[in-house]
Amino acid sequence: MSRGQTDSLPGFAYRFSDPALLRQALTHRSHGDSHYERLEFLGDALLNFVVAESLYHQRPHVNEGDLSRLRSRLVRDSTLAKIAQEVDLGDSLRLGGGELKSGGYLRESILADCLEAIIGAVYLDGGFESARSLVLRLLASRIESLPDAEALKDPKTRLQELLQARGLPLPKYRLVAESGADHAKQFQVACCVALLDEVVEASAGSRRKAEQAAARQVLARLDQASPP
Repeated sequence: MSRGQTDSLPGFAYRFSDPALLRQALTHRSHGDSHYERLEFLGDALLNFVVAESLYHQRPHVNEGDLSRLRSRLVRDSTLAKIAQEVDLGDSLRLGGGELKSGGYLRESILADCLEAIIGAVYLDGGFESARSLVLRLLASRIESLPDAEALKDPKTRLQELLQARGLPLPKYRLVAESGADHAKQFQVACCVALLDEVVEASAGSRRKAEQAAARQVLARLDQASPP
């Protein structure tokens, strides 16, 4: 894009009537005043709506909380950045010198923001149906391959819900030990639940991750103890 103006991008199957919108959608604020942030705001809203609508129709028996969890998996930065990488969007970004030197064209947040900006630009250029078609085309395989919402819940949430369903007290987490230098700390956490006689311990690089690991182990032991 920096070498001229075009009206389309590989992988998007859309041709702009106003190429200036595409140019703006590809421009990071480090490159100039006419950058993509306002288009990103618009594209983010469109993306969330189109994905929500798709999930609503495709998963008619899934509740609101699980629909939100499924949508989050699809619209998070890491997913959008992977899509951007698949269509080589980084090659078309217009970045300032500092961002170019620091590898901004590879940065997850910039790739995700730019992809949302392109969705916003397509909406302004071709209307809602054009933007909707683009979103569904980009996300089609990921929407189809989404696991059940239950599988997306983190271990602590799944353990808490299991205990609540059985009318049992919530799990108790306790920090057992903290070791290592500041840049490489390890946290050892214990998890105690009424269904197990033993206390389960796990370690990780943060207390939150250690608690998740301990909850995962508790769930595995409860699953093993359950009658076939």
